[in-house]
Amino acid sequence: MHPYYHPLFVEFLVYFNGNQDYFEGHEVLEEYWKTIPGYAKSHPLTAYILLSTGMYHWRRGNLEGAYRTIDKSLQRFLSIDSTFFEYKEKVDFKKLVHDIECARSAIMRKESFRKMKIEYNSDRLSELVQVTQQNLPLLTHGSDEVIHKHMLRDRSDILKLRNEKKKSGR
Repeated sequence: MHPYYHPLFVEFLVYFNGNQDYFEGHEVLEEYWKTIPGYAKSHPLTAYILLSTGMYHWRRGNLEGAYRTIDKSLQRFLSIDSTFFEYKEKVDFKKLVHDIECARSAIMRKESFRKMKIEYNSDRLSELVQVTQQNLPLLTHGSDEVIHKHMLRDRSDILKLRNEKKKSGR
């Protein structure tokens, strides 16, 4: 299976392009990335994870965090080599890199947030996105539920795990 046909990558596209739920897009891609044997920060999926994170920061007005993560994303996209050729096909890679460069420049100039869309050139991927879009909740892209998602979610399990790590000295 092509990596972009993986159900979690398809979900990422729905969240990213559909309602610009960048936080949820980041979450599903991170889940996918962690299923890859020997996953590493140099893997192309991390470029998408960083892109989603940067867009989330930009929309929330965190320009410093947005610039830093968008720039890391761009560097990772530009460093994708022939080992990961499949990550340069099926999406309009040149447009994606151009759009990221434009976003980075806009953030540097302290411009207001503007959405970005990841364009793809695969009929199969289009079909998968359409089917998945029908099964995922789409929120209003400008709603607080999407913009401030990390602040509104239940983090009790994360905080509990963090406290346990502190207690054990890890």
